[in-house]
Amino acid sequence: MTKGQLTGQRALVTGGSRGIGRAIAARLTAAGADVSIIARDPAGVENALKDEIARAGLAVDVCDEMAFRDAIARLAGDKSFHFVVANAGGAETARFERTDAPLFRRMVELNLIATVTTFQATLPAMRAAGFGRLIAVASTAAHRGYRNTSAYAAAKHAVLGLVRSLALETAGSGVTVNAVSPGFTDTDLVGRAVAAMATRGGISIEAAKAGFATDNPSGRLIEPHEVAEAVLYLCGDNAGSVNGQSLLINGGEF
Repeated sequence: MTKGQLTGQRALVTGGSRGIGRAIAARLTAAGADVSIIARDPAGVENALKDEIARAGLAVDVCDEMAFRDAIARLAGDKSFHFVVANAGGAETARFERTDAPLFRRMVELNLIATVTTFQATLPAMRAAGFGRLIAVASTAAHRGYRNTSAYAAAKHAVLGLVRSLALETAGSGVTVNAVSPGFTDTDLVGRAVAAMATRGGISIEAAKAGFATDNPSGRLIEPHEVAEAVLYLCGDNAGSVNGQSLLINGGEF
């Protein structure tokens, strides 16, 4: 997609101040879109705006449904978003025997319910406009299991179920619903997990990072910009018939 191809179109990216979300916001901005972001960290939002990653942004906890809906409405104004990327999410890990109900609820609230809220708050205006792209950032954990991630994997599987079901409801309306599902990606989220693994195992950061890359046949972590390019494709005119899909970005991992 060439620079300026999304000029005049509006995008919303949740979790847009860092990692994959920041890369997505930056790529859509570079393509000419008018991008708004929502993120929990005020400093992260401020830095994204200062770096011109986005035009507008608000710091809100996506698990605070009323505040989150209000933030989306404020950023939307009286116009619809053309592209909405539900990227906000997170992972907590523990053996299943140590994964209590509150941990499951946190993962569902952050990964699934926040996506539901994002889509519910923006879909009606898209339907009225006759065009829209709803995109969820899922995970390879939406397609397979990993040890010590039962709550996170269950929530991401649910995100993919949401995408596939909602795609059937929007088919023919001009609105498509898809997911991008990256493997372990070189972000601060994975960085914290790498550090925790290094501490627990008494190994170096480099060795721990290599451990996370072993699932990827390419032998490396995914780069955030690779996920952003996949999102950009789904926003483009040539993806109008791509609906209810999960685009895996994982180097061939199965």
